[in-house]
Amino acid sequence: MKQTFSRPKTPAWLLAAAIACCPLLFAEAPAGSPAIPRAADGKPDLSGIWQVLNPANWDIQDHQAQPGVPAGQGIVEGNEIPYQPWALAKKKENYEKREQLDTVTAKCYLPGVPRINYLGLPFQIFQDSKVITVLYEYAHANRDIYLSNAEHPKGHIDWWMGDSRGHWEGDTLVADVIDFNDQTWFDHAGNFHSDQLHVVEKYTLADHDHMNYQVTIEDPKVFTRPWNMNVVLYRRTEKNVQLLEYECYAFPLEKYYP
Repeated sequence: MKQTFSRPKTPAWLLAAAIACCPLLFAEAPAGSPAIPRAADGKPDLSGIWQVLNPANWDIQDHQAQPGVPAGQGIVEGNEIPYQPWALAKKKENYEKREQLDTVTAKCYLPGVPRINYLGLPFQIFQDSKVITVLYEYAHANRDIYLSNAEHPKGHIDWWMGDSRGHWEGDTLVADVIDFNDQTWFDHAGNFHSDQLHVVEKYTLADHDHMNYQVTIEDPKVFTRPWNMNVVLYRRTEKNVQLLEYECYAFPLEKYYP
């Protein structure tokens, strides 16, 4: 005779007691993205020290290894920058003279936005409900993204780092940046812009230690259409991690001030 076995049913009183004692075991998994840290006002907390792990500072497009330059995959969507014909010729000229013209590696000037965020050196974000302050290891650079006053100053102003005004779109910090000069490049490969550069940055936490950084570039003087870059920022989590100093303008003076 074939025997059959049935699993005994769990008594209702036992199941109720288990749920009461260990509610976390029976809680539903949260929907949507992984849990992210939040500030006191409920907004995602972007505070911390962040850094890229890519060589975009050398070239934001796909590139092969060269002496002193590691190979890299580009951060430009589609790997194409829509230059106007004259501007493409200018970019090629910049590339040929990059060792003398790059205002970062040759002159230690401020890199501008967005390059300073993927320069390869860490930066620290301090968050408040009215302003986001960013401190950079490179040359003690800093910038404020104003949240309480979203209007840019009237008239054009030539600034190396531009003027940043921000707001939240859901869990994404959006920064609108204008009022640049025309001296900074996007990378060491000579990709450039004019003083009509308009940058829109989007900072979105993927989880506690990773942040998606998307940039839209618009410059009607140089490009035929807007274009995008995408970067992942990594939180520095080492014990006692802090910003140090990279005062590149001082290196040639070391022989005078040891």
